Amino acid sequence: MPVPIRRLCVALTLCTALLAGATACGTGETASTKDTTKDTAALQAVPAADTPSPTTSAERQKFAKTRFVANAGLAAGATYQWIVKPWKAGKFKKGADGRKSALVKAGLAGAFTYNRLKAAERNAQGDPKLAKALAPLSAGIDALKNLPAKLRNGDAGAVNSFNDTINKVKGAGASAGAPVKDQVPSASQLAKG
Repeated sequence: MPVPIRRLCVALTLCTALLAGATACGTGETASTKDTTKDTAALQAVPAADTPSPTTSAERQKFAKTRFVANAGLAAGATYQWIVKPWKAGKFKKGADGRKSALVKAGLAGAFTYNRLKAAERNAQGDPKLAKALAPLSAGIDALKNLPAKLRNGDAGAVNSFNDTINKVKGAGASAGAPVKDQVPSASQLAKG
């Protein structure tokens, strides 16, 4: 008997939601297609308000540094937490307890790190000092693209590559006035990439 009651509750909830949605969308008046087209065009002309854009070059540079620091910090935190730390603890060695779990997390962290470093690289283009400091590291960041697969196979060289690249990005940020601190991402951030 519990199954039909659940189905009834779900059906009632859906019907109520559909009725409320239809009522909220309708105005009760009929509009000509000319007015509707004009209203639609007016709505499309309004820019999105959820993405503020800086107006001066100083604000653009400040936001570029802030975004760079946030993205590079998340990449550094993920690398240390799920790649370097387990590697030092011996979690990647054959026969180690929790090896599969550690390798899967390291692979996810590797993909996340690559994604955040590419975002940090794009952010750095907004600030001349950061762009100049990060330019030599572009090839190193691109080289990380295939390393998550190597991490899953237990390649220790991949761990060193991630760690070296992160340290170079931190150094470049510090030299450009944007010091990077490790920020460990949440599991949901890691899963989203």
